[in-house]
Amino acid sequence: MTQFVDLTPPTTRPTARRRGGPRGPVFVWANAAVLGWLAVAIVLLATHDTLGLPSWLALHALLLGAVTNAIVIWSEHFVVALCRVPGPPPRRLALGLTALNVFVTAVLVGVTAGIAVLSGIGGAGVAVIAAVHTMHLLRMRKAASFGRFGYLISFYSAASAALLAGAVLGARLAVGAGQWYSRLWSAHVHVTLLGWVGFSVLGTLFTLWPTTLGTQIADGTAAAARRSLPTLAAGLALTVGGMLAANLWLTVAGLACYAAGVAVVAVPLVRAVGTRRPAGPAAWMLAAATGWLGVAVVFDAFRLALAGSVDALPDILGTVLPVLVLGFTAQVLVGALTQLLPVVLGRGPAEHKAIAETLAGGWRVRVVLANVAVPLVAVPATELSLIGWALGALSVGAFVVLALRVAVPVAVRGALTTGATTRTTTGTGTVTGVVTGLAVVVLAVALATSGQTTDQPVPGDARTVDVTLSDMRIRPAIVEVEAGTRLVLRVTNHDAMPHDLRGDNGQHTPRLRQGETALLDLGEISGDREAWCAVAGHRAAGMTMTIRARGGHQHTPTDTTNSDAGTPALDLAADPSPGWTAHDPRLAPPTGTVHRVELRVTEQNLEVAPGVRQRRWTFAGTAPGPTLRGRVGDRFEVTLINDTDMGHGIDFHAGALAPDQPMRTIEPGERLVYRFTATHAGAWLYHCSTMPMSQHIANGMYGAVIIDPPGLPSVDHEYLLVSSQLYLGTPGSDSQVEKIRTGEPDGWMFSGMAAQYDHAPLTAGPGQRVRIWLVNAGPGDTTAFHVVGAQFDTVYREGAYLLRPTDAAGGAQVLDLAPAQGGFVELSFPEPGHYPFVDHDMRHAENGAHGLFTITEPPR
Repeated sequence: MTQFVDLTPPTTRPTARRRGGPRGPVFVWANAAVLGWLAVAIVLLATHDTLGLPSWLALHALLLGAVTNAIVIWSEHFVVALCRVPGPPPRRLALGLTALNVFVTAVLVGVTAGIAVLSGIGGAGVAVIAAVHTMHLLRMRKAASFGRFGYLISFYSAASAALLAGAVLGARLAVGAGQWYSRLWSAHVHVTLLGWVGFSVLGTLFTLWPTTLGTQIADGTAAAARRSLPTLAAGLALTVGGMLAANLWLTVAGLACYAAGVAVVAVPLVRAVGTRRPAGPAAWMLAAATGWLGVAVVFDAFRLALAGSVDALPDILGTVLPVLVLGFTAQVLVGALTQLLPVVLGRGPAEHKAIAETLAGGWRVRVVLANVAVPLVAVPATELSLIGWALGALSVGAFVVLALRVAVPVAVRGALTTGATTRTTTGTGTVTGVVTGLAVVVLAVALATSGQTTDQPVPGDARTVDVTLSDMRIRPAIVEVEAGTRLVLRVTNHDAMPHDLRGDNGQHTPRLRQGETALLDLGEISGDREAWCAVAGHRAAGMTMTIRARGGHQHTPTDTTNSDAGTPALDLAADPSPGWTAHDPRLAPPTGTVHRVELRVTEQNLEVAPGVRQRRWTFAGTAPGPTLRGRVGDRFEVTLINDTDMGHGIDFHAGALAPDQPMRTIEPGERLVYRFTATHAGAWLYHCSTMPMSQHIANGMYGAVIIDPPGLPSVDHEYLLVSSQLYLGTPGSDSQVEKIRTGEPDGWMFSGMAAQYDHAPLTAGPGQRVRIWLVNAGPGDTTAFHVVGAQFDTVYREGAYLLRPTDAAGGAQVLDLAPAQGGFVELSFPEPGHYPFVDHDMRHAENGAHGLFTITEPPR
């Protein structure tokens, strides 16, 4: 059995009037809002760089504004018209659409202006509208007769649930997502485009596609619709779950499942083409849009599988997102409106035809422009991409102009027929007021937040500082200059995700893609200043920096302990504090081939010199942190948990892997799992990877990983020492930072405390074989390890033996290591006694870098 579909709006049918009264004005208003948001999106796309606005603003004007309004009004209409259920009263529908547009505007204004509360309210409001819309559809489902079109309610309900999820994720991004940003962003993009837009479009196509062809709905269409939705929904759930869990193959499987669902939808659509081929703009646009959806999903899955990690999603989305936005979403919206607006705006067949002919003006050129543009915009960071967006904007913009030509007279006519002169203005404003009003709101924010992009040459009297944007951080996070200095920042983006940098005076760089650099002239610095990334959610995620003016106006510090008057002097001859225990230098042999370790980042008060305690940043409560030991080929799995109130990370020199994700900074309360395989032997440093690393290392965030060389013989005693500098003072305070910057430590030490092994000597017996591993944590000085009264017969340094006992009569006196280098020496003590060990840079030895070996005869 086949059937033609009556898409006549309820205004023209008496049954509809009985269900809720005439709803024509609501439809005109709603579609005017759609056209208004389309116009705003085009304006923002053309002007965002000039105005210093983020490009996402145009994208959200299209998706949140135009597309969401269109889906809400038309999904409700299709359910009422085709499932024969009562619709909501026009006034309630108008109220809901008004609230939706207010919340959408709040999101755009709030994020653009950096008002997190406003963007959060807007996102929450959109989520509430989505929840209400879902409940309304479900209530309508109970009243529906479940005829041939009962599947529509299921598709639209699933789409509304996806919008709810997307709104929640978007609100979370707007107020800050920390190191979860890329996961949440990827999930937000997919659940919105594939769920909210995708489900709505694919469900509607079963009905709308035959209508655009002028043919009948074939048998089996409803069955295909019922089969496709579970496949699509399962695919989206797997995709989003895989992205949030950072699971590669779950994400790929989800995308493949979604692509299979699109294929199920396409089968009856392709069969319909066998009856009548596409002949008008709506049919060609809907066909092309559906094709681009399939291409984007398959490409998304293929690229992700090829990359081998979900960490590649931001880069992949740089290609996929433009295809979904321009090729699928914008094109399907224009195609659907081309088909549906004549039904809404016309009175009778003759006027329907006239409006349709107007909307079809130049459609072949517009379709070609839109689809030529799609592969161009899929090549990010090129001139081709700009050309593609220009072609796409031209195609969509031409339709908006044509649509307004027919919509404005209809609105005026509707107002005049009410018999009230005062309503003529209202009728005209319904259309043109929406367009101009929304544009004014968004552009007002633009003017309030925009400054001038500075890409001119660096002034000769300026100080230039290199700034990098990566891992959701600005490095350095703090720049200090003398008050009165003219400061220019040379900003480079190392992330796959685009970033910019905006100063608190409105000056800003353009949006920078990976590898791009721009200059930001902040002018004369007379007082403390702030700068941040203006991409949606990035500032809240931690992409901020501070410029401090020495001698100028200072902001009130949030940490009143950030001063160090009265830093204690070192008395290395003093006794340690009561209850003190030394850091155990004994090194246990390796066990097993898989090493799982949990390291909690904490702050502890530790003894750093006899009788001197200081706040330290630590891995697992000690400085240095726990020692890891294994053999070549062993697998290490380290879970890092940040229990402090500032960001930290970790870098294991013993592993060879891309640092992008495992070495990222994690925020308070977050965790990451760092996995690596030991491929080379050596004594390796690990340390905090958060900038400025010199401060994090100087304040205790370091440790050692020992990977035994193959065939390493056993010895009687095996010790590990980690050398480092000691900088007294409150961590991060101005005075301590200045000492670190200038390389003027208060002392030197082994394993976290100056002179500690004078008070807890290392022990051995005469003639016993002793191996001493050494890692230099720095952060700045070399070390020259020497044992007074003894000689080394084995020296292993940076992965290679420099001396072995079999070498003819050879010996060594020093193991010299630059910062981050490691190795070991072996020796036997000739007789009982006390053998000092020192850093033979005597400045270091005399200021804490010394200890003792006590050699005694074993008891008989």
